[in-house]
Amino acid sequence: MTYRVYIKKDYKPEIVSKQRRAKQLYISAIFSLTLVTGISLYFISTKQIDDEIIVDQHVGVAGLEPSQPAETLHAEVVREPLDQTYIELITVPILEDIGNNSDSVALKIDETSSIETITENYEWQSVTVKQGDSLALIFSRLGLHANELYRIMTIGKDVSRLKSIQPGQILHFQIEDNQIKALEYEYSLTSSLSITRNNNNFVVTQIEHALDTVIKHAKATITDSLFLSGKRAGLSDNLIMQLVGIYGWDIDFALDIRQGDSYTVIYEEKYKNGKKVSDGPILAAEFNNKGDSIRAIRYSHQDGSIDYYEDNGNAMRKAFLRTPVNFTRISSHFNLKRKHPILNKFRAHKGVDYAAPTGTPIKATGDGTIVHAGNKGGYGKTVILKHGGKYSTVYAHLHKYAKGVSSGKRVKQGQTIGYVGMSGLATGPHLHYEFRLNGVHRNPLTVELPHVESISNKDMPLFVKNISPMLAELDRITGRSSIAAQPELISENNLAARDKKGS
Repeated sequence: MTYRVYIKKDYKPEIVSKQRRAKQLYISAIFSLTLVTGISLYFISTKQIDDEIIVDQHVGVAGLEPSQPAETLHAEVVREPLDQTYIELITVPILEDIGNNSDSVALKIDETSSIETITENYEWQSVTVKQGDSLALIFSRLGLHANELYRIMTIGKDVSRLKSIQPGQILHFQIEDNQIKALEYEYSLTSSLSITRNNNNFVVTQIEHALDTVIKHAKATITDSLFLSGKRAGLSDNLIMQLVGIYGWDIDFALDIRQGDSYTVIYEEKYKNGKKVSDGPILAAEFNNKGDSIRAIRYSHQDGSIDYYEDNGNAMRKAFLRTPVNFTRISSHFNLKRKHPILNKFRAHKGVDYAAPTGTPIKATGDGTIVHAGNKGGYGKTVILKHGGKYSTVYAHLHKYAKGVSSGKRVKQGQTIGYVGMSGLATGPHLHYEFRLNGVHRNPLTVELPHVESISNKDMPLFVKNISPMLAELDRITGRSSIAAQPELISENNLAARDKKGS
């Protein structure tokens, strides 16, 4: 039998090739085993860190030494640096071994990236919203892709505030590689919206900022006007208007102010990061007008409602405003024997005429229902309000009615119901205002206005206890004592006299 040499030659290379393949498979198996082991160790260690953080945040850390606070351990766990070589061990083989499975690669890159950026500190940049700006324009100026904006705005109602940004507001951004790492929108002094990137998603958080409160006081004597005296005492326009609002039912600031009148105000100022950002409310005040002294204290009821009261418990707020319009002068007073300027005969003038420029807003002096809104003879365009069972008010010679004013509608005290004009029998623009009690005309300038509900006798002890510290502070500033603030002096006779006066 004859043997061919080429069979023998081919046989040896085949054996060598099989040996090589076996060796490569062995190496590949070892490498894969090492890789899987490394990945497992990585995720186990990561889970341990996460578990420790969760335990620390929610239930404390078992075995913590009494001398070591939980906050310190938490900081150490979060900030513990991850071995850079270990990160490389994870990322490099995955990129080589997974091949075309791009989703898995992306997932691993995101996870690794999120670990690396835990302590990374990106620089903030601030953008002030300009007139005509939108979020899309701002993103475009910053070089951010429209997809970033789309993904943020489709998170849900939590980010709806971003649709109504206003000129002058400031947005803060952290950006890297044309991607948003964080966005903060401060939409009020105490509230902001925070959006941060977490892996490939965005997380929205509402943040509340506490303001620092500083209590101050000011004293002023009027030599020219309430406004100028307040400015000299360091009061803002807002605080002066608060003062007018508190005393506006008892003092007509256009007619009753006299040279030498004085006032003291205790108030709050709000600060943020050491800078004043707003005025707080007036806490207490004392106004000396024409020899009479009226104290007003801000009081919070147990149901959360807030109002101002005299130190005897009478409400500063009355059922009616004293004047319905910002006027320049009184052109005609209440006079039952007045001679009419147009008819040239004696006709009772049963109200007060407030001269003011055409178009000046007219306010309802009390809550009520519109029983007439239309022309009424010589009164011209007129609105008549009914207030409960006993009171009614009349507003005549209007230029036009406010939007929504019609018979049967309810109005609130201070709501604009019309505008000054000279319709009907009038020689110039003014408001004719009448005040009626049980159908009888009363002088609007002198009628005693009914109070809203005062502090009840039952609640008086708690009221006195709560306002006593503020009254004591007023005593210290003004240099006088307030007997009404002494609980032992609030007797049944005092309460009876107060109730009789307020009725």
